[in-house]
Amino acid sequence: METMKARELYSYYGKSPVLQGVSFDLNKGEFLAVMGRNGVGKTTLLKSIMGLTDRCEGGLAFGDREILGLTTPQRSRLGIGYIPQGREIIPQFTVRENILMGTFARPDGKRDIPDYLFEMFPILKEFISRRGGDLSGGQQQQLAIARALAMDPKILILDEPTEGIQPNIVKQIEDAIVWLNRERGLGIILVEQNVPFARSASDRFLLLDKGRVVLAGKSDELTDDLVDKHLTF
Repeated sequence: METMKARELYSYYGKSPVLQGVSFDLNKGEFLAVMGRNGVGKTTLLKSIMGLTDRCEGGLAFGDREILGLTTPQRSRLGIGYIPQGREIIPQFTVRENILMGTFARPDGKRDIPDYLFEMFPILKEFISRRGGDLSGGQQQQLAIARALAMDPKILILDEPTEGIQPNIVKQIEDAIVWLNRERGLGIILVEQNVPFARSASDRFLLLDKGRVVLAGKSDELTDDLVDKHLTF
């Protein structure tokens, strides 16, 4: 599994810098929780990693390669899996077709759906021929995660994967993310508002405010006082 290092990232929409000097490390197999109030730059950070903002300056290395100059598809092919907010599955495609879309980012050309995806999310096997648009929100989120995993990524980036999802599926998704990290060794970068889950699942946290890192550390250092100061509304 690869490491990722960001150094003094400035990311822009138009002429306005949304991220301002953000730096972080993701070591091999590590779990990093990105936290902060709404509108502070969390989603922009993930989009910057994927090359989805208007402009990004600074340094961003994945393994031994600088990737800021690469396109989004090129970054995916290096092994960065991304599950955006809103899931963005293709509603007219079946579950199988949506998952197979992920395999097109595989550099080895394989088009097989890994068996463990259906062990992790059995409902997807049951609904394999159903259109993605006919699934519930939680099932669509499971499908979006399976699609990203079908590309055999080295790290997985998730933007609030349990937001607005029915409670019985939230636990399944949280358990799957932890299992992918601890059992399969996937590096995880997770934007998450659920403080107890972020604290228990992650190794380290990054706290953003107004596009800057205001606090970073090991997850057991994220005290209730810090949560009250930086995360409560």
